[in-house]
Amino acid sequence: MRKICLFVLSALLIGVAGKSQGNYSDFARQSSRLQELARSHPKYAQLKSLAKTSGNRDIWLLTLGAANADSRPAIAIAGGVEGNNPLSTELVIGFAEELLRDIGSDSVRQLLEKTTFYLFPNMSPDAMEQYFAKLQYERTGNARSTDDDRDGKSDEDGMEDLDGDGKITFMRIASPVGEFLLHPDDNRVLVKADPAKPQVGKYLLMQEGIDNDKDGKWNEDGEGGVAFNKNMSFKHPSFTPGAGEFPISEIENRAMLDFLFERFNVYAVVNFSSHNNLSQPNTFNQAQANAPVISGWQDADVKVNGTVSEVYNKIIKQKDAPKSPNPGGDFQSWAYFHYNRFAFSTPGWWVPKTKPDSTKQEKAFTQEDPVANYLRWAGQNGVENYFTPWKKINHPDFPNQEVEVGGVHPFVMHTPPYQLTKDIVRKHKQFVVELAGMQPELDLLNLKTEKLGQGITRVTVDVANLGLLPSHTKLGERSYWIKRILVTAGLAKGQEIISGRARHTLGALPGQSSETISWLIKGSGILTLEAGSPTTGTKSIKVSL
Repeated sequence: MRKICLFVLSALLIGVAGKSQGNYSDFARQSSRLQELARSHPKYAQLKSLAKTSGNRDIWLLTLGAANADSRPAIAIAGGVEGNNPLSTELVIGFAEELLRDIGSDSVRQLLEKTTFYLFPNMSPDAMEQYFAKLQYERTGNARSTDDDRDGKSDEDGMEDLDGDGKITFMRIASPVGEFLLHPDDNRVLVKADPAKPQVGKYLLMQEGIDNDKDGKWNEDGEGGVAFNKNMSFKHPSFTPGAGEFPISEIENRAMLDFLFERFNVYAVVNFSSHNNLSQPNTFNQAQANAPVISGWQDADVKVNGTVSEVYNKIIKQKDAPKSPNPGGDFQSWAYFHYNRFAFSTPGWWVPKTKPDSTKQEKAFTQEDPVANYLRWAGQNGVENYFTPWKKINHPDFPNQEVEVGGVHPFVMHTPPYQLTKDIVRKHKQFVVELAGMQPELDLLNLKTEKLGQGITRVTVDVANLGLLPSHTKLGERSYWIKRILVTAGLAKGQEIISGRARHTLGALPGQSSETISWLIKGSGILTLEAGSPTTGTKSIKVSL
């Protein structure tokens, strides 16, 4: 009997593990995958918890690199800055798994001996668990209890699953003051009425739920407190739900920023989120770039963004990216404007514009709409469980009105079916490796010495950046948190500098460029020239006078 029970238990565990591995990983599975990487590759992977969230979940940091990782130029890669984006975490963990799977190759070992990767797989673990919960809805806030509607109560008006399908979808309420109409080509979809056409709305559209506190608002103060991606310091959206009482109020935000501010070797940040300056690079806005409070990328940095974008698009080969939001308080803006690093962000995947299938007698849309486009794409690609048909219900808040519950499911509009992630991860791993291959790299070239008499020698050298990326952002030139290139002339006993400086600091040195420095040195023996910064590495040469 005991053997039978053990066999049944083993089968159940195998089934659960198989289900977990065949879909996005919940927090427990994410932790297990990260721990396995660190256990299997102790020479190149180190895992630590930076902090625990208010929901008692670890904020993991996985460092990939050879010994003395902090001494080499680095890329920071972040996932889960938006808690409703499980793909972002899969991209970060998948990058590590793909890279370390090939650790036997010379190219990967050489990469990790040249570049360090700081991986933050999931900055919103409390929120992301809602994807795996019994009741599924899109959540971005952590487990902190908050009074979002500022009525003196916390979490008193959450969401209710009125049709019992385990998902929070939408309610459409027939109303003469409604702002929405049925889509002309797909009656599953509602679109805003356009008075200029003219059109008159027929429906109210809102998230599924009940007005628990009877204040005329629905689901405005439910579970889910402060959002990581609204709690950063650049243009913090104070006094808005999810932003926190003040910037960097949350332990996960502080833990990440404390770590990064101590890592002067980070030259670029890759962020997997709804922000997108990879498939659609930033454009230069002179007024914003030169404003007293800078809110636009500097011109030189915009050009770098364009170069990196070309590499990204060549690898990813996906068009029609959605517009990138800029809500303020977000990690992407902080990474450039307050951390002053090159900040590259992409959703990783989006629904492509879908042409009508003539075999199904589909016709081109007379009105473009992202939900209608998604439903057509999902139908053509055999996606399952993405839409709940509209169903009439009796709603206590609308006793004499027709109320229907249904609509597109949470997450699906920006989360691809899991079977697509293998190829998405592979392509983005290739992009990050290409980005690392572009990193700034210093060298000292064209050394010349010229005897001038009376024991004086003119020494000239070119400080060159051999990489494609600049040594720093242009914006970073004015920041304490960027260590600029330092060029030093190390004098031996009896040597003296007649002209020139013992210590030079350089601004952002563009990719594949150089700056010439010269000295007049009196004396004989060996002079040591050295140039370097945390983001470029250090190079030194000996000069015989």
